[in-house]
Amino acid sequence: MDIRPNHTIYINNLNEKIKKDELKKSLYAIFSQFGQILDIVALKTLKMRGQAFVIFKEISSATVALRSMQGFPFYDKPMRIQYSKTDSDVIAKIKGTFQERPKRPKMPKSLEDSKKKKKDANRNAVPGFGQPGHLNNVNAEQPPNQILFLTNLPDETSEMMLSMLFNQFPGFKEVRLVPNRHDIAFVEFANEMQSAAAKEALQGFKITPTHAMKITFAKK
Repeated sequence: MDIRPNHTIYINNLNEKIKKDELKKSLYAIFSQFGQILDIVALKTLKMRGQAFVIFKEISSATVALRSMQGFPFYDKPMRIQYSKTDSDVIAKIKGTFQERPKRPKMPKSLEDSKKKKKDANRNAVPGFGQPGHLNNVNAEQPPNQILFLTNLPDETSEMMLSMLFNQFPGFKEVRLVPNRHDIAFVEFANEMQSAAAKEALQGFKITPTHAMKITFAKK
C-alpha cells in the first residue's frame, strides 16, 4: 500500500560512515533546492543508522524532492526515499494535531531560550542583510568563463557537497577547493553556456541558513 504524500520524506540506505553533522548539512545542501526545509532529523542510534527524515514546509516540495532524488548517488550509495508514515512533530504543531510524547525528556526552558537567542543573533549577523548597498561594491562582473568562482561559502563546505550541487547541471567537470581557504572554490564546466546556466540557477543558494553563495565567472 502506498503511503500518502506527506511534508516529511524518509530516506534510507545512507552511508553510515558519514558523521551526523556532515550528513545533515549535505542533505540540506541538496534538498533545499526543492523548497523551504523546516528540519532534518538524522539519528546515529543503531536502529536509526543510515536513515534520515527531511521535513519540508510544503507537501509539493516533498513530492518533487522524492521524485527528483530517488536513487540519487549520495556518498556513493543510491538514496531510497519514501513519504514518512506519520506527520513529524514540527508539522503536527503547525496543524494543531501535535500530541506530546511522554518518554522524551524536555529541554530546560533556559537552554531553549539561549538556543533561540543564539539563532536570532546569527540571523542578524548575515553579511549584507538589511544593507541593500552592501553587495553592489563587489568587482564588476567578469566576462563569461567555463570556470565559476564561488565565494561566501561556510567553513564546513566540502568538495562532495559542492559536487552534489553542481553535478545536476549538464557539462559539469570538477570542483576545486583552495587549500587553507574554506570560503572560496572553483567549479569547472565544459563550456561557458553551461557554466552560465549553473551560475544563474544557484546564485544566492543558501548552503546553510546564514551563507548565501555568491557566484561569478573566474578571471581569465
